[in-house]
Amino acid sequence: MEIGKVNQLIEKLLVYGEVNDLLGDWDRVAARNQIRDILGIKESPEPALTEDDFEVPAEPQVLLDPLLDFAVEKGLIEDRITERDLLDTRIMGAMTPRQSEIGRRFYETAEREGIRRATNEYYHFAKASNYIRQARIARDLNWKAESEYGQIEITINLSKPEKDPDEIARAKEEPQSNYPKCYLCLENVGYPGTFSHPARQNHRVVPLKLQNEDWFLQYSPYVYYNEHCIVFHKEHIPMQIDKNTFAVLLDFIDQLPHYFIGSNADLPLVGGSILNHDHYQGGRHIFPMEEAEAEEFYQHPTFPEVEISRVKWPMSVIRLKAEVREDIINLAAKILENWRQYSDPDLDILAFSQVDGKQKAHNTITPIARKKDGVYELDLVLRNNRKSEEYPAGIFHPHADLHHIKKENIGLIEVMGRAILPGRLKTELNWISSYLSGDLELEELEAKEGLEKHLDWIAELKEEYGINLSEEEAEQVVEVEVANKFSRVLEDAGVYKNNSIGYKGFERFLESVGIEPSEL
Repeated sequence: MEIGKVNQLIEKLLVYGEVNDLLGDWDRVAARNQIRDILGIKESPEPALTEDDFEVPAEPQVLLDPLLDFAVEKGLIEDRITERDLLDTRIMGAMTPRQSEIGRRFYETAEREGIRRATNEYYHFAKASNYIRQARIARDLNWKAESEYGQIEITINLSKPEKDPDEIARAKEEPQSNYPKCYLCLENVGYPGTFSHPARQNHRVVPLKLQNEDWFLQYSPYVYYNEHCIVFHKEHIPMQIDKNTFAVLLDFIDQLPHYFIGSNADLPLVGGSILNHDHYQGGRHIFPMEEAEAEEFYQHPTFPEVEISRVKWPMSVIRLKAEVREDIINLAAKILENWRQYSDPDLDILAFSQVDGKQKAHNTITPIARKKDGVYELDLVLRNNRKSEEYPAGIFHPHADLHHIKKENIGLIEVMGRAILPGRLKTELNWISSYLSGDLELEELEAKEGLEKHLDWIAELKEEYGINLSEEEAEQVVEVEVANKFSRVLEDAGVYKNNSIGYKGFERFLESVGIEPSEL
């Protein structure tokens, strides 16, 4: 690539940075010099450009990709996704404001124009800086389908790039380090990255005070829903669901009432992927569970102002509503304390078991908080992580007949009705659609790698729908049936099933807390 074209791309990138408030007055010279140094350019730069000289792109990757190609030609990096990611993040880091500047902007905007405007600007920054890689997020497949519980949301995750074997091998060869200790630690801000840990030179966070402790707000780089944010503790401490958890959640929605916030459970199997750093997830999205209706109403004599209900949902959800936050916190803590100790052997619910002479806890809660018209709303989803000989993956976990669609942990996002499914399904589901529309013969389908796990399901689909559907009909059938599978995934994860036996068991637990059917 001609050096003049490379220099022109740098000038365009600088204009992009100015247009998107990454660079302020007089920042262009320093950013230009840093990017030229990163790319090893000694020749004189091209004349400066303005936004009137070209069409400024909506995201920077279209300008970064040719710069990365130049770096490959020059031998600065090899043409592999991890090396390209490390370098383009370093380039964007040269245009990213300091951490203190981002925090200052956020709170100045919140005071001047309100908290919604502040989060809007911060979300724009996360995308403009390429921390959220919009070009990759756009690859994800998303759809909704009706179920007996309302709409179910499906996401096939295609935004996480897959590393090739050479990159995996190089990651293993790198010196091992515990810095940062995990992907959530504050030390990720500005981190240069390695083959095993993503670069974060363009990562900035917003400080929060929750229950008089230091927490930080950031957006997820994978954005599984609108304004998908993460709130993490300053210290690298394990996740723990307790009374303070509920207070922290309500503190957050007091400060950002247009967001919801929730926590993964704090036990393996029913928790999230990062249990060693206390954190929550939130954002600006209405999940199917939020819209689910109450099936039964209850009351507690000590908390007469709290509306208590059982939600019509495949998992076991207790919904609390009140105007006084202390009532919500205290009743939620009482429910959690009882659930931690509660067993119902007839329904396979045991609070503890003995493993190697030690007591192992099994019961916990996935909590989700919202604020609507001044009323606090807290959903408590009962979880249990026991395994058995019949269900070695987990009694309240997707069972084996569903693993061809979903076998990973059912975390906070899935609990609320949005499936995060593996990228392999894009190709596999396309093949199945082609079979249902008659474009693929069964023999061809059976020969496809990875399809063997779907064969029983495919036979069921053929029996119900035939194999002469139009392409559009076949795609719709597959989308609806995947959503049905996910509804069953959630049913498997529910500790109390939606039948008479389950309802009676649910009410036995509520009675143990002092919660009784409402007289209204």
